[in-house]
Amino acid sequence: MRLSHNLLAGLANSIWLALIGLAVVPLYLKYLGIEAYGLIGFFATTQALLQLLDMGLAPTINREVARCSASGNLKEAGKLLHSLAIVYWIMAGIIALIVIALAPLIAQYWIQSKTITPETISHAVMLMGLVVASRWPIGLYQGALMGAQRLTVSSSVSITMATVGNLGAVAVLAFVSPTIEAFFIWQAGVGLVYAFIMREAAWWVIGRTKHIQFDISALKRIWRFSAGMSGVAVSGIILMQLDKVLLSRILSLEDFGRYALAGVVSSGLYVLLTPTFNVIYPRLSALVVTGNTEKLVDLYRTGTRLFLAVLFPIATFAAVFAEELLTLWTGNPILAKNSAPIVSLFLIGTALNGAMHFPYALQLAYGMTRLPLIINAILIIIMTPTTIILAVRFGAVGGAAAWALLNSIYLLIGTLLTHRSLLKGIGLKWLLADVGVPLFLSILLVGAAGVEIHNTTYPNYMKLLMGSGLTLFTFFIIALTSPRLILIVQNSFTSAKK
Repeated sequence: MRLSHNLLAGLANSIWLALIGLAVVPLYLKYLGIEAYGLIGFFATTQALLQLLDMGLAPTINREVARCSASGNLKEAGKLLHSLAIVYWIMAGIIALIVIALAPLIAQYWIQSKTITPETISHAVMLMGLVVASRWPIGLYQGALMGAQRLTVSSSVSITMATVGNLGAVAVLAFVSPTIEAFFIWQAGVGLVYAFIMREAAWWVIGRTKHIQFDISALKRIWRFSAGMSGVAVSGIILMQLDKVLLSRILSLEDFGRYALAGVVSSGLYVLLTPTFNVIYPRLSALVVTGNTEKLVDLYRTGTRLFLAVLFPIATFAAVFAEELLTLWTGNPILAKNSAPIVSLFLIGTALNGAMHFPYALQLAYGMTRLPLIINAILIIIMTPTTIILAVRFGAVGGAAAWALLNSIYLLIGTLLTHRSLLKGIGLKWLLADVGVPLFLSILLVGAAGVEIHNTTYPNYMKLLMGSGLTLFTFFIIALTSPRLILIVQNSFTSAKK
């Protein structure tokens, strides 16, 4: 029951964060303009890159709290949480000071703007440092709540604070000051409140213990696992954010704003990706521990097919009808037309990246942190020159094309390296049948037919309605070509009736 509750809570959180994030973007564009929105995109990249300093501690507290909870010894988890919290709050202060010190240099030598003055950019970057610092400890307390299997508590707080942060920012821009400085001041205040509420929630779940002191031995005990996860996390963050770092220097702030906008749209796919990973990873881990390889292979292959039967048709639909969706969303046909090719390529790359969530979960289930680290290193080496060359030649569209190309390579290299070590002999079957079939049918039915609909003179709402029908039809076709999926659905309905 708790697993189903956690899954629903995770889905609710992901869906709401995506919806509220998408809903406010047109309003941000209205009050700030595309260049100032580019600064928000730069902030998102900066915040993600600074997660490099996390050193794998957030997933570590997740694991340790889960272990202590299972053994009934939450007092030890409390000691570790207290010690890590001290590290986190000190790190938050250091981050703020570093970003504030570098702000003038970033404004003068890195960010290129036609209309925003370097002074304003410098002030905005300083405020970004305060926002990141205020939000920094949140990940620690969220990890503790997830380890205690209280995702409902974490999700409730997250949904509330995301709503306050986004809608409050719109209100500040509309009624107080339509400036980028006002936006970041509000976000810093909300972030600080968010951190303290999450702190109280974590200690409420774990239970406060009097006279807890900083325990260096607790940190020594977890350093090996933390170091392994840190390496994977660092390389993963670099891989996910390197394109944005490079493009923030190569592109004008206006073009980078369009690229950031495309990133926001494609991140909507993580509504499906994140909760799926959070559910599939522990299940794979449990099967690895019990040594039940037959069920492990069945879950791995069937789970992939079912997940991609949903993900690929939706991603293809959004890529084909990107211009119509952007027009409906932003109310700006010119911006939609200019941004649509970027969004389409971004969506393709993100969907292919999503397919690799299953091999990645399998790697971690076997405790193989070295394998994803090697794969990420190979991809970073490929990505850097590819992004620079294509972005210099084709601008933001080239950057998005590099992202799509990189994840195509990731799908091939990742599958090969994963199944040379794990579940040997099923790699080609997984790639061709479980990934290839949903991808081929999505391209054929939603892609090819969708392009024909897109090129008609029908109103946008009619095109989107017809495209949605194609997407739903494609899901059923993929299911019909997968007898195992039909059996799972039948069993689910039978269980529900009982």
